[in-house]
Amino acid sequence: MESEIRAANLKALGAGNEALAWGDEAATWAALPGVKKEEVKVEVEDGNVLVVSGERTKEKEDKNDKWHRVERSSGKFVRRFRLPEDAKVEEVKAGLENGVLTVTVPKAEVKKPEVKAIEISG
Repeated sequence: MESEIRAANLKALGAGNEALAWGDEAATWAALPGVKKEEVKVEVEDGNVLVVSGERTKEKEDKNDKWHRVERSSGKFVRRFRLPEDAKVEEVKAGLENGVLTVTVPKAEVKKPEVKAIEISG
């Protein structure tokens, strides 16, 4: 089975997120408007911790014949998620499209134990 984590509500210069819930899938949404993929890192550390981090620098320039104004702002964000034991960390994939970060974490199939009924004599 494959789980999808959509990092949510990570503000462009801050961090906030929904809790992750693992069942058949884990999902959370991340809006990163105006953030380029080069400004975001997705890593797995310590074997089972998904780390979404980034740094953004924004510049806005306004001018006319009488004045010239340049505003610069920058900030960092980081968010960590503990992955379940059955996550296939070597197969994690990430994509950033239309300001939404999507991280896909496949889960290993859990084998159900084989059960054999034993007849009771007597």
